[in-house]
Amino acid sequence: MKLLIIEDDVNLASTLARRFTKQGFICSLAHNAEQALQHITTFEASHFLVDLKLGDDNGLALIKPLRAQFPSARIVLLTGFASIASAVEAIRLGADDYLPKPVDFNSLLKTILGDTEVNLSLEESKPNKIMSPERLEWEHIQHVLHSNDGNISETARQLNMHRRTLQRKLQKKPVKQ
Repeated sequence: MKLLIIEDDVNLASTLARRFTKQGFICSLAHNAEQALQHITTFEASHFLVDLKLGDDNGLALIKPLRAQFPSARIVLLTGFASIASAVEAIRLGADDYLPKPVDFNSLLKTILGDTEVNLSLEESKPNKIMSPERLEWEHIQHVLHSNDGNISETARQLNMHRRTLQRKLQKKPVKQ
């Protein structure tokens, strides 16, 4: 089994690759859409794990080329910005499944393998764990900060927030879900 992990977070991609390798997968990593398209010419994967947001790229745009070249491959979209609209679009484009982050590794493994007992939908993945508004705000701040390469002033402007207020929020530990 060969798995191509398309994830812009280098640390997460490396961690996933190590975990999947222990489960018998041969893994390859791509950190943006261009790298992913280069990998599929040389690495014939049977499974794909695709992040929705790949920096400036969108993982949804990769589903059609992946499906065209590997019609029987298993394609799972993984995202920290889950929405019903993106889930529907991913499935419409040819993804086999869609998982919101964070996801535990066992559920991810079963989904990648196509275990029908654990095919997770957006609503079923966390039935009793609704994200609190504080946690949602913290994750949104982290995403905007990451997209601004850690520039606090620009992030504060984009969030329409005073810079000191943003700095106070960043000093706090992340709110548990």
